[in-house]
Amino acid sequence: MTDDAGTGEPSDGIPPRIGAPARRALERAGYLRLSQLAGVSETELRRLHGMGPKALNILHDALKAEGLTFADDPSHPRPRNEP
Repeated sequence: MTDDAGTGEPSDGIPPRIGAPARRALERAGYLRLSQLAGVSETELRRLHGMGPKALNILHDALKAEGLTFADDPSHPRPRNEP
């Protein structure tokens, strides 16, 4: 993995600005890389103990910067069989 624009942040890593409780919640759920969150619903992540609105906003911005989205993001294309 390479630095993202010289920030010292791995381009596919969970952003370091995420607080420790949210980081632990992601790790316990098996999410170790930002790309793993693409297509996961924000609603699902919100259910994780330790995941708050600030962490979700940071993740949303990080995904957007990579051209990715949460599954329930209105700009995310949905398969036809989902409501």
